[in-house]
Amino acid sequence: MHKRITFLAAAMLAVAGTARAQDLNGAGATFPAPIYQKWFDMYAKEKGVKINYQSIGSGGGIKQFTANTVDFGASDAPMSDEEMSKLPAPAFHFPTVMGAVVITYNIPGFNGALKLTGDLIADIFNGKVTKWNDSRITSINPGVNLPNSDILVVHRSDGSGTTYIFSDYLSSVSPSWAQAPGKGKELAWPVGLGGKGNEGVTGLVKQTPGSIGYVELAYAVQNRLPFATLKNKAGAWVAPSLESVSEDAAGTVSTLPANTDFRISIVNAPGKGSYPICSFTWLLIYKTQSDAAKGKKLIAFLKWYMHNGGAAAKDLLYSPLPPAMVKMLDKQIAEIKLAGM
Repeated sequence: MHKRITFLAAAMLAVAGTARAQDLNGAGATFPAPIYQKWFDMYAKEKGVKINYQSIGSGGGIKQFTANTVDFGASDAPMSDEEMSKLPAPAFHFPTVMGAVVITYNIPGFNGALKLTGDLIADIFNGKVTKWNDSRITSINPGVNLPNSDILVVHRSDGSGTTYIFSDYLSSVSPSWAQAPGKGKELAWPVGLGGKGNEGVTGLVKQTPGSIGYVELAYAVQNRLPFATLKNKAGAWVAPSLESVSEDAAGTVSTLPANTDFRISIVNAPGKGSYPICSFTWLLIYKTQSDAAKGKKLIAFLKWYMHNGGAAAKDLLYSPLPPAMVKMLDKQIAEIKLAGM
């Protein structure tokens, strides 16, 4: 009897160990971390599959994905051809949601919506505009009482997809920014303090009077930080919202070719209601899954978020993927192969 109980206990532990081995591990972008954590919690409750995710920044996610130490990576910056060439095997970019990068600030005595233009933002983060009551700021914010105090720039200190989106936008609207610091996940910042992750930048702005930074919309809203209304490509003043992000992507998605790899930019898109600093964010998935059991679970999750994750995304101020893109991605999911099958 004792031997039988011991055998059953060992068998149960073996089954539990196998189940744990089939859980999924990922790492990367902080930009979509709030919705990813929500999805993973929902999925664990619905399907019993635990997905562990480390929000370490897009640069870190790409490094771990390249080293094949995680089952999937996550990035707000699409991998370059050079980065793709270093992968141990071909991979897909799967867009998950669209989100906005907002310009948030801590101006003593002012909590309203500041108006800013792209070239002005570039010059603030380049250290060329240094006072809150600079005439370039006050001229587009008539009637707003801004202090004669220094502007303290806050930026990311880690390899960041949010930085990539922000600098992609600034490079598209400011020729001087395009020359330097330029576009990338990591920049040689001329001025400012660095914070790790969207969380770090949010915390620094919240704690530092006179500061300005860039973070994903959900972080600003959750921390009750104000954010700027921006002048878009059509010349309209637009605040970040689900609607303005969705409009930004609408025209781009409608022109995508059938064989696209989805490494696309939607910053500074045309459209009167388009918010100019927004982007897709991506999961990085190997085309052939070396662990068939994990691969099946990963494929199932990809299908789930595309068809069941939209409502939760909206609740956290991310825009779900357009239906036309979901249809294209369903075809891409079908191209994922399981090793040995």
